[in-house]
This record gives sequence, structure tokens and C-alpha cells, in this order.
Amino acid sequence: MTPTPGTPPAGTGRPRRPGRRLSAAAVAALLLAAVPAGAAVSADASAPKSATGPRGQKLTVSAGTGLDPAGQKIRVTGEGYGTTAGIYVALCKDNGANRVPSPCLGGADMSGGSKNSQWIVPPGDPYEGELALPFGPGGTFDVEIEIKAEGDGLDCADVPCSVVTRADHRSSGDRSQDVRIPVTFAGQEPGEGGGEGVDVPAGTVSYKPAAEFTSAGKPLDLLLHPESKKLYVGADNLPDTADVDERGLYVLNPADGKAESWISDAPGSTGALRASAAARISGPLPGDGVVYNYPLRGVGSAKAGDAAASGVWLAGSTITDIAPGTAAGTVLVAQGSKLSEIETATGAATRSLTLPGGNQFAADHERDAVWFSDFAAGKLHRVDLDSFTVTGSFDLPGADGMTGFTETDPVSGAVWVGVNRSVLVFDATGKLVKTLVGKDLARDAAFDAESGRAFVVRQDGGDLSDPANDNNGTLTVYGTEDFAPAAEELSLPGNHSQSGAAAVAVEPGGATVFVSSPAEGKVTRLVRQVSPLVTQAPADRSVKDGEEVSLTARAEGTPEPSVRWQVSTDGAQTWREVEGAAEPVLTFTARTAQDGYRYRAEFRNDVGTTRTAPVTLTVTAAAGGTDTGGSDASGGSGGAANGGGDTGGDGSTGGDTTGGGTDGGSSAGGSDGGSGSGRASGSGDSTAGGTGSTVGGGGVAGGSGAQTASGGSLAATGLTVISVTLLAAALVGGGALLHHRARRRTTGLA
Repeated sequence: MTPTPGTPPAGTGRPRRPGRRLSAAAVAALLLAAVPAGAAVSADASAPKSATGPRGQKLTVSAGTGLDPAGQKIRVTGEGYGTTAGIYVALCKDNGANRVPSPCLGGADMSGGSKNSQWIVPPGDPYEGELALPFGPGGTFDVEIEIKAEGDGLDCADVPCSVVTRADHRSSGDRSQDVRIPVTFAGQEPGEGGGEGVDVPAGTVSYKPAAEFTSAGKPLDLLLHPESKKLYVGADNLPDTADVDERGLYVLNPADGKAESWISDAPGSTGALRASAAARISGPLPGDGVVYNYPLRGVGSAKAGDAAASGVWLAGSTITDIAPGTAAGTVLVAQGSKLSEIETATGAATRSLTLPGGNQFAADHERDAVWFSDFAAGKLHRVDLDSFTVTGSFDLPGADGMTGFTETDPVSGAVWVGVNRSVLVFDATGKLVKTLVGKDLARDAAFDAESGRAFVVRQDGGDLSDPANDNNGTLTVYGTEDFAPAAEELSLPGNHSQSGAAAVAVEPGGATVFVSSPAEGKVTRLVRQVSPLVTQAPADRSVKDGEEVSLTARAEGTPEPSVRWQVSTDGAQTWREVEGAAEPVLTFTARTAQDGYRYRAEFRNDVGTTRTAPVTLTVTAAAGGTDTGGSDASGGSGGAANGGGDTGGDGSTGGDTTGGGTDGGSSAGGSDGGSGSGRASGSGDSTAGGTGSTVGGGGVAGGSGAQTASGGSLAATGLTVISVTLLAAALVGGGALLHHRARRRTTGLA
């Protein structure tokens, strides 16, 4: 358990005063007034919440949790605002302290009747009237706004949202008017949505290079064996290494890239062994090894440790593509537009079909189909593997003769075809369902059934005279169901198509990806990284003085994120770390001096930083007990929270809630049935040392003092919810746009 530092030892420090009990009338009066600054009464949707601003402003909302996502009216009140500057009241994305809250909910309302936001201005301001409301006495306001979970570019399910005040368009850079109260909508429990990403959104997936393998010549094709887990690389010779002929099939350790085997020889047209490149890998052999194509018409088989490949030499033209056959010991082979199934032991064709055109295909054995691409004619043909006939032909828009790739998603049967800088996605019936446009040439794709992701490697054209080229390729990752980007795009420096097409292979689960670069003669191992995503977050707590509090927060990420707890004593305007609090659970003994404190957990890893939504601690005095004047779990000390005769001070560090009342006075107008001579109109605020008391005036608990509201209670100002037509302010984009009626001239709000 984390102790509460700064608590005076017994017999030392400030004298302790007897605990005070409030009468029912006093309690009722306090409930009618605004809640203590910076504190939430409870986590109920119907409970108000408050926060204090950098200049002592107090903002209160009638409800802050469990709001109706479709739309709900809430009451927003404020006091202590400057009467020389205007403010906006709205629901906005909460970008943290000293950062403008934006974008905000609101529309381009030309009539001035919007209720998504309100504009409050000093009395006598030129905009007072149809567009803006005036502040009440003491910089007060009492308005109603209608908020919803999503609209106008704001989605509170994806980003943290708060009801805020902020300076209007005439002082858009003034952050002194920023007061923020976090809100959540029904079905959005604490922690849901992954927390607030500080630098990148929570749960952002990206890939980074972890190693470069240069031990496999000029890599042309890749296969990660599903059983042996070895990385097979089909390679050609690098022109700049004339002393070594690097053609052949390589078997690499996928962790460090060291070559365990190099099979350079395969049977040629006469059956004699000769050095041969491994052009395309068909698929894995059981246990270990692969079947592959070697130029010009060779079909070979080899395993790690083999001295040479076994193989057959086909009759006819050059092999242009290869894939596993429909039975063990067979492969499907394209020789231009001719598709055949052959026996790997003899090279004999068991059946053949000549298509209208094309030279590349993908086999979907789950659905007994082959998809044959004719890039020159812009056509995609479906071949039924049972009948070995063409059963459908479909357009390949934008092909223009540029050869890309053809691959099938083994889960859905969708066909992904690389065409220039686009990937065309067809469903299993041949219907075009999505076009994914990139900035580089689409060269290869691999699918991970476990994560439901498609990995597309793209290469730059390599012609630097073309302004569209920069010599760098990209790796793009998509969801296979919604086709949305599933990771941040990764630049692949130097990966261009001038020396051959790149290939990609993915480890099951998608944690590791391998990408080849023929131009650079290397294979790059990429590892997945994920910014922290909150999986468990704390909720608001209401406890009595002396009770133990435990707040729990957890997050997942890659690498494993670290955690630090933070506390705010000024209504979430500023934060500091809790000393020594670096575990998922923060435990400490609550004291009344901590009433209204806010807590959050911050998770960090190499990818980013994510914070939980702030939660509020409400601490009430124990029945019949006395206040110890202890401090919060972060350090700082303070005096008794209810001690009479204190001179006010900063209530956030344990100051007197009664401000500058006389010795022995009570915030409720005298102790238990007393005379009510105590005063509560001093300068000390209960949490921030502001200018007004919580209740103000004399006692209310049976003494002679009359209940008044001279000190600043919003409930006693006499302001009601204003229902006049208000504000054509659209708080959108980088800030807000202010619209106007014909007879009023306004400027845009930044």
C-alpha cells in the first residue's frame, strides 16, 4: 500500500479540531449549491461534475457519465469567469492541458438557433442578444446545450471528449479560459476506447525494421515454412558480386538471417546439374522443404541440407507461374496463357487448358478455383479446377498492361490483384468490392488468417525522372473484412522495381513480416509494435476519510508498456506524477484534503503514450471523526480541512473549506445548533483558493444567521436556463466557424 506522505505524526503538527456534523438543512443547502470545485459527486449519470480553471473559474455540468449517444440536453453552469472576454461552451475533443479543445460538436448554423454550443460575452458586448448571452454577476452563466456522441468530425467513442469552456474567436490563442470536464456516453465504460493517446492514437499498430539479411543473393521470392518455421528464399545472382554466383534456393534462420543451406544446383534440359536461380516458390513440402520453379522450365524440390535439388524439365515455353496442384505430387503451372497440372516426379501433364491470354494466376483449393490474370487485356478469368474450364471472365480496370500480382485470401476466397498503384479486391464470385490505391506499384501480397490481415508490399518505379517516384517502396496492411488500413504505412527506403519484384511473407499472427528488396540484395525482417491500449481503467470513487482506496489500470502494447500514476489537485488542469507509483494498482489511505483530486494512469512504450480518462476521488468526513489534514498519495501536505480560524489558503493542499472564517466558526453557520455566527464568505475556496465560498453568508443550521447566497453559489444567482435563440457558432475542424445574421458582421473562430 502506498502511504500518504506528509501526514503529521501523532502529537505534532497543527492542532486537530473536533469533527463537525451538518444538520439536514445545511446538507440540503449544500446540495443546492454547486458541487465542490474539481470534484464529482458520484459516477451516476444524473450526478453533476465540476472542474476549476487556471484562474479559479468553476465549471459544472449536470451530468457527465452514461449520456445518451443519440443526443441529450445537459445544464452547464459557470462562475468566476472574466467579464472582459467572451467564451464558448461546447462538447469538444479533449487534447489535454494548454492545447486547444478541438474539434467541437456543432454545425454550420446560419440561423443562430444551434444548441450544440453556447456563446457567452461580457454585458454590453456588440454580439449580446441574438447570437450571444451575457455573463451574470461575478462572471456567472447558466445555459443548456445538447450533446451527442458523434457528429461534425467528432467521435467520442474514438477520442476523449469533454464539455469545455474556451476563449471565443477574438482571443482564440488564450488558454486561460480553458476548463474541461470529461464526459462519457452510455455503453462507453471507463477505459473503453483504449484511453487517450498522447502522441499517436491508443492501440496504433506499426512495423519497424528489426534486421536486414544479406546472405541470400538477390532475393526473388519468399516462403516461411509452416512446420519447420524456416525462411526459404528463392534467389538470383547479384551483378555486383562477380566473384560468387549466388543463384539458388536459400534456407535462412528467420531470427538472425544466417544461411543454414544453399541449394545452387538443379537438373537442366539434359538432366545434368547446373547452377540455377530459384525464380518462384510453389509451396511447402510436408515437414520441411519446398517445390519451386527454376529457369527456364524447371520444377524442382529441395529440403534444408540437400546438396542439390531434384527436378524435371518441362516441354514447351518458359514457366511464368507455379502453385500447388490438386493432389499430392502435382503442381499447377502457367506457361504463358497455357495452364497445366503436372506430376513433379515425371513432368508429365495430366491436364491442360489454354486461356484467352495472361501468364499469372492464384489457386484457391478451398473453392476449387484458379484465378488467371491477363494484364495486357485487362481481364481476370476464373477456372474451375474440377472441370478445368473457364467459368467466368471479369474486367481488371486500370491494368494497362502493367503486371502486378494475383493472390487469394484463403479464408474468404477474395482475389487481390495488384494493378499499377492499386489493389483490386474481388469477392469469391468475381465481383469487384474494393479498390485500394497506394503511392507505389503493388507487387506482392500475403495473408495472415490468424489476425485477418493482408500485407501488401509496394515498390517505387525507380525512374527518378518521374515526379511520382522517390526510390522508396511501402508496406501497407489492411483488414481482410473491411479493407481498412490495419497498421501505419511503412516506408521501405531503396526498394524499387528496376531489378525485380519484391516479395512478402508473414509469420502466423502477424508479429513478424519479411520483405525482399532485389535491388538492394536483402531481406528485411519487420516486427510489429503497438502503442499502449487501455484494457482496464479506474472509475470515480466515493469514500470516507481514513478508508483505503485502490485504483487499477492496465494496458496492453508491444513492447510491454510501463505505467506511472498521476494526480491533479486543480480539476485536471495540471498533473504531476505520484512518487513511487509505477504498478497497475495504486493503493493509499484517503483523507478529506484529497476531496476532488483526480487520478489517471499513463502508459508508455517505444511507440507512444496513452492515458486513462481522469477519475475523481470524493472524500467525506467519517461520522464523529476528526480530520487528520493528510495529503494525497502524491506527496504535498496540508492542514485540517475543516479547522476554524484558518486563513483560507489553497484548499487543494489541505486548506480550510471555510476560507477566512473566525476561530470556531463553521461552514454550516455554527457547530451543531450554535448561534450561526460563523462566516463562510472569506477568500479561501474549498479546493482552489478562489474568490467565493461554497454557500456564502451566515449559518443555516439553527443559529440566528440567515441563509444567504452572497458568496457565489450558482444555484443562488437567480439565473435560469436561457432559452433565447443563440449563437451561430460552428466549432468544427481546427477550431470553430462563426456564422452571422445579415446585419451582424463576425469573424471566423480559430
